[in-house]
Amino acid sequence: MTFDARDPPLGCDKVLQGGPDRPGVVQPARGVRRAGVAAMLAGMSDRSVVFLSDAHLGVQSSAHEAERTARLHDFLASLPGRASELYIVGDLFDFWFEYGTAIPRRFFPTLTALQRLREAGVAITYLNGNHDFWLGTFFRDTLGIRTVDGGLTVEAQGRRLFVHHGDGLVGGDLGYKVLRGILRSRACIGLYGLLHPDLGIPLALAVSRWSRHSRPDGPLEPERLWRELAEPRFASGHDAVLVGHFHAAYERRESGREFFVLGDWIERFTYAELRDGRIELKTWTGREG
Repeated sequence: MTFDARDPPLGCDKVLQGGPDRPGVVQPARGVRRAGVAAMLAGMSDRSVVFLSDAHLGVQSSAHEAERTARLHDFLASLPGRASELYIVGDLFDFWFEYGTAIPRRFFPTLTALQRLREAGVAITYLNGNHDFWLGTFFRDTLGIRTVDGGLTVEAQGRRLFVHHGDGLVGGDLGYKVLRGILRSRACIGLYGLLHPDLGIPLALAVSRWSRHSRPDGPLEPERLWRELAEPRFASGHDAVLVGHFHAAYERRESGREFFVLGDWIERFTYAELRDGRIELKTWTGREG
């Protein structure tokens, strides 16, 4: 079975991409819209939509990461037959850069696992994070994976979800936001591409590790995230907000509004699953049944 990278996720007409303040939209197919919410829920009752983030593959040595990488691959292999869509909500890799004729060899097994998912009919959308923001055309053209720069509105199973990696959405940290703009500029991408991959990739991984250790993760601030990150999206018509980035698993449900921080695949192995219109935050411990 082959797939056109331009095809939208199953049951959707198209995806409109956007930035942090103007999310893209995954629009249900016209037939789905006409059928109504009840028919859509009936048709999706046996298929889930799955969201995960922050595996940061490559942050440690291959030997050190072998066990958790195998756990991630086992999870991905479990999705055909039970999930229609997978959303990777940023930082799957601790660093990603596409050269014209080269990709990081170390990530080949994970890329193969994603390709098998596409061949099995699972639609995949990959939102960039603050570590893998240099997503190029390889995922789209070679693997048939849709890539999104910034936030995304997902309409599925009668729900309207705002999905974003989570970086840059709370107040403060002006220095990071300025650096973010510079690093994602065409000029910076072009200059970095002049480095040979054998120099450029190890250099970027080293800088990423240094940055991580020089700025240790602080405690999660749930009230601030709810106020600054979630509530503005509820005000714009979303009934749920899902983000990664903070490396903590957290959920809050209040008056029909739901907020989820997806955790990570370094220590927590957590993911969110939308099934029959309900979102649950789960931990992957192994194959079900």
